Amino acid sequence: MNTIMTSRAYEAARERARVLLATMTLTEKLGQLSQFGTSIYSDNEQTFDDHFTEGKVGSYLTIKGAQRTNGIQHDLLAATRLPIPALFADDVIHGYRTTFPTPLAQSCSWNPEVARRCSEIAAKEAYRAGLKWTFSPMVDIARDPRWGRIMEGYGEDTYLCSRFSEATVRGYQGEGETVGKDRIFACMKHFAAYGACIGGRDYNTADMSMQTLHDVYLPPFKAGVDAGAATVMSAFEDVNGVPATGNRYLLTDVLRGEMGFKGFVVSDAGAVVELIPHGFAEDEKDAVRLAFGAGCDMIMAGDPYNDRLPSLIEEGKISMEQVDASVLSVLTLKYLCGLMDEPYVDEDGEDCFFCDEHMDAARMAAHETAVLLENNGVLPLRPAAMRGKKIALVGQLAGAEGKSHLLGAWSCLCDPAHTVSIEEGLQNALGDACEIVTVRGCGVTCADTAEAHEKEAESIREAVLAASQCDVIVAVVGEEAGMSGEAYSRSDLTLTGHQGELIDALVATGKAVVLLVSAGRPLILTPYKDKVAALMLIWQPGSSAGSAISDLLTGAVSPSGHLTTTMPVCTGQVPIYYNHTNTGRPALGNWPFESKYRDCQIAPLYPFGYGLSYTSFSFEGIRLSADTMTADGEITVTLTVRNTGDTDGAEVVQLYIRDLVGSTVRPVKELKAFDKVFLAAGESREVTLRLPASELAFHDAAMNRIVEPGKFKLWVGECCTDERYEFGFEIV
Repeated sequence: MNTIMTSRAYEAARERARVLLATMTLTEKLGQLSQFGTSIYSDNEQTFDDHFTEGKVGSYLTIKGAQRTNGIQHDLLAATRLPIPALFADDVIHGYRTTFPTPLAQSCSWNPEVARRCSEIAAKEAYRAGLKWTFSPMVDIARDPRWGRIMEGYGEDTYLCSRFSEATVRGYQGEGETVGKDRIFACMKHFAAYGACIGGRDYNTADMSMQTLHDVYLPPFKAGVDAGAATVMSAFEDVNGVPATGNRYLLTDVLRGEMGFKGFVVSDAGAVVELIPHGFAEDEKDAVRLAFGAGCDMIMAGDPYNDRLPSLIEEGKISMEQVDASVLSVLTLKYLCGLMDEPYVDEDGEDCFFCDEHMDAARMAAHETAVLLENNGVLPLRPAAMRGKKIALVGQLAGAEGKSHLLGAWSCLCDPAHTVSIEEGLQNALGDACEIVTVRGCGVTCADTAEAHEKEAESIREAVLAASQCDVIVAVVGEEAGMSGEAYSRSDLTLTGHQGELIDALVATGKAVVLLVSAGRPLILTPYKDKVAALMLIWQPGSSAGSAISDLLTGAVSPSGHLTTTMPVCTGQVPIYYNHTNTGRPALGNWPFESKYRDCQIAPLYPFGYGLSYTSFSFEGIRLSADTMTADGEITVTLTVRNTGDTDGAEVVQLYIRDLVGSTVRPVKELKAFDKVFLAAGESREVTLRLPASELAFHDAAMNRIVEPGKFKLWVGECCTDERYEFGFEIV
């Protein structure tokens, strides 16, 4: 596969970098491996211009804006001996100014093109602001919704995450030979297995078998490498006892050796010096030796490489060949993105922020990411049917106060002023058809004082009074933006504050309640599932939130999102994920002595792949091209998908397999192909899904990657529990 990292332009950039490298002093080389700037943990922006003359600055993080970056770049180049511009980077996770649905939400589209398009626009806006590099995508497999950073990745499934990984990389970097205008370098993170931190606690240990590491957690990184990802970020946690940032096996043997990665690795913020509290390094100098020696090319952030590497080289603990290799990788990318030839950006280019094209793209992305979980027929609220009626719109997240929270965590340089609230969206969609009565109800959180609780109770009473005089209630509950993301692990996934009481009180009015849940992670919705008339998980939809949600509520667009994380019944059921391995006593509900909880149902609340629509679909004429294949062969599955309803919509066709008997225990099901099909009412289309034998490979007990002969089951369905269409095949 040809990518920017295998292109002729890459080789030409590398040759130019070699020429420059030969002219550099050691101090200048180490400067290229050192990143500075605003801490993500504070507003203390520093440019470290006292380092310019010696050439000690190679990169900046979280400093942005065309005028600002151009000014720093000018001062840097004016002061340094060699004209090597700084590489400006930031956490452009799901949009720069125009904000898109969070990555977890994007994955629920089951349409990698959504992620590619969102990343493409984010890259354009970031580039216009002087950035050339983003710390995204996060491709960690996340099976525990207590982990706050689950919102930053693409869910629990390896295959699906891999497809979104490659799509996002291509969105940021493009598919040409260089990363040119309006494109930025991607940085896959966190290498590796950060999503497996024990208990869902950020920065915690990941302890797992080598087979699980290689079969579950590493493939999305390989997919991104194959798509041309230019950079990778090391993770905070230790993996089987060795911190990822000092883990030579991961950073050198696996990433560069097995995966063929040709870019450079940057540490996560502070991860190098944190090798000391890990108990892995004695002091800062030892931490630098271990991290750089393992393959961490650039430090985020500060002077430890500048300060410590010279003596380590002098002592023979780090070689000049290692330093030169790292610097060469950094310089190559600076040439490859054109930074060395044109270090400045046009300061008039920022007029694309929040333009109609970008806001429309955010709206369409939010259409595809919302997941309809329940609907007794109350939805859609079509304008004609609602004429002359009243809708109660309830919740802190529904009106202007909720705008910032609908943007979600890691929303870079978002602007609530450019965000469409759900109230605004509904008013625009319904016009004069009906009256919308907006009431706060209660906040997402509540201070733990008697006065605060009484104030919320009074607010709920006011909301119930207003809602009781309306025909339909739309309640918006969930999380504030800052309740998920880095360092926001939660031990309890139930709704916070008085939101549960609000829902119960609204249901008690006897009016139909449409419950919209806006959150960065799966929450416990069990108490409300059977009480409300409709339930839709809208996630945190971004700048066009209100426009998109109103389209979905009124039926202008039919929901088409499907879950990419299993929704648990209760927090104690976590971690729960569909592709677990079986036990000798699988949980079948047949007798007490099974692998299950006694105080909780076996099944999740909603399974992986689940999602409803306003229309219905049928799968017809399903056929396999063969019922056997060799270890290097392929089977195709062909079927006709028909929209059998009277509403346009989209269906996600999902293909799962099970290896019935393996030399190591295999998962009970594994997603191996999918396709999202948009169909007008009554329309049908033939769909073909490929199943190459290579997708069935796994690592055996000796860590050999094998495609093992044997019998398999295959299902084509609407979610992981849909077993209506079952087939068998065999690898011979």
